[in-house]
Amino acid sequence: MQPRAIGGVNLTVTASGQTTRLRHLRQSGSLKCLFPRNTKGGCEAVLINTAGGITSGDRFSVDATVQSNARLTLTTQASERAYASAGEVGGQIATSLAVKSKGHINWLPQETILFNNCHLSRSLHVELEQDARALICEPVIFGRTLMGEKLSCAQFEDRVEITRDGKPIYLDQLKLSGNVEQTLARPHTAAGNLAMASLVYVAPDAEAHLSTIRSFLPDTGAASLVQEGLLVCRMLAPDGYLLRKHLLPVLNHLTRNQLPKCWMI
Repeated sequence: MQPRAIGGVNLTVTASGQTTRLRHLRQSGSLKCLFPRNTKGGCEAVLINTAGGITSGDRFSVDATVQSNARLTLTTQASERAYASAGEVGGQIATSLAVKSKGHINWLPQETILFNNCHLSRSLHVELEQDARALICEPVIFGRTLMGEKLSCAQFEDRVEITRDGKPIYLDQLKLSGNVEQTLARPHTAAGNLAMASLVYVAPDAEAHLSTIRSFLPDTGAASLVQEGLLVCRMLAPDGYLLRKHLLPVLNHLTRNQLPKCWMI
């Protein structure tokens, strides 16, 4: 099957005194990148899928490098939509992030909404040097709940890998197929919740934020210090609205109230 849409963004940011500047940008196909004005010293990049969503055969890639002492926040203009796919070939999103010494990256895409009969494979690989920092958050909504949609047939594969100096420090892999709503209804899976967010914070001060983050979480959320400098949080909610209600305080806290403005629209 020929791809319906192909898009890629490749960018590098570098430190210039107390500010971060764009050093390299290449964008192609259906994936574009805009840079809102940022007065806080860091660089903010907003990804835009001009195809309007992702379906059979679509392929999108994001490659970003943060040089030493630079700061980059990557987000999306809107929620990504994984539409119904025809055939066995699904859509693919591959993201690769590299952060050099004393660099900092925030990977904060807005929600991915899975439609019934969708087929999406997504991967995120983050390479950190020894004293680099990262905040990673990827929310997912299973079906359009306000429309009464049920994920009676869908396929979703998601893989997140983070390395420090080439050694793996975090690996999370999820695969759902078939009647996803029925799977999520199981008490030991999601107890009927249809929205989920996974958050990883990698920084020397991770432990100092643990108690505050826990205070923001609902009963269906948890946070833990997996190892020194590595905080992991996951939360479930009945729908996307309630997920955001509990997620935004966590993100505002960890970004020091510098969450991208497109999250507030």
